Amino acid sequence: MVWTPLHAKIHRTIRSRHLFERNQRLLIAVSGGQDSLCLIKLLLDLQSKWGWYLGIAHCDHRWRSDSQANAHHVENLAKTWDISFYLETAIAPVNSEAAARDWRYQALSAIAQVNNYQYIVTGHTASDRAETLLYNLIRGTGADGLQALTWQRPLTTDIMLVRPLLEITRKQTEQFCQEFKLPIWEDSTNQDLQYARNRIRQELLPYLRDNFNPQVESALAQTAELLQAEVEYLEKAAQQLREKAMEKGMGHEQDSLTPLLPLRLNRWVLQKAPLALQRRVMRQVLQQILTDAASFEHIEKLTALIIAPNRSQTDPFPGGAIAQVEGDWICLK
Repeated sequence: MVWTPLHAKIHRTIRSRHLFERNQRLLIAVSGGQDSLCLIKLLLDLQSKWGWYLGIAHCDHRWRSDSQANAHHVENLAKTWDISFYLETAIAPVNSEAAARDWRYQALSAIAQVNNYQYIVTGHTASDRAETLLYNLIRGTGADGLQALTWQRPLTTDIMLVRPLLEITRKQTEQFCQEFKLPIWEDSTNQDLQYARNRIRQELLPYLRDNFNPQVESALAQTAELLQAEVEYLEKAAQQLREKAMEKGMGHEQDSLTPLLPLRLNRWVLQKAPLALQRRVMRQVLQQILTDAASFEHIEKLTALIIAPNRSQTDPFPGGAIAQVEGDWICLK
């Protein structure tokens, strides 16, 4: 086996960030593109050092005429490498990026649960992280959206999603695949500029690279990394503040982590906190009573009640809940 600087980097990353333990079962999501082929080759080469059991999963969205041939290509690679292969095919073509992502993670989780894999591993890179940060920034977001792809997150209580390549750019995965002559499957949809992410990849990032910073992808990925740690800290601080604000407004029969309507928040506890934490508390509360993500407008109108006159109230949130000031309390009912 040829041991490259990229092998050494990923080996150190996995160890220093505690992404995997030894002798675990890893399910690798492989599309056939350069990033996923780079990922599976690296993990195969590191397998002897870690004692992993590796499997390959491929999800066929059925939105390209060559998607079945793509799936066969990945299956043949799995056979060549003597790795277990799992294929999930969409019943009907999945036609949007968001729907495809949701379906893909559901499919991968189901495969992992049935076959006892503890980790699902994807080939997201620093380039993906940069694209996601820009995509969310353009649409409008806070620090949570700008942190853009985390190293790991739980998909279920037993399965962790892990992204070991977040410090590697797409240019590096391309060079790695060329060095080892890995048979990349070119996905035609990656060139389709009707998708916003493709326009960011094909047009915006090259412009930024040529005119502002040749290392723009790594720079943006580093920004996302810094924001991730700050978001984790703020979320924990907001949770503690929320629990403190709710303590005096709830009966003993309720759990402060999973409030039921009606619920009460102590305004004077919240007034002492910085605005950033006030907003996060309100978002956490709204996340538990709304079926969809709370918008900036939802959060702002609830936050405004912290210093609003008595009897002030909001118009109904989606689902019908209303927040009202009652003396020292904000009451949602």
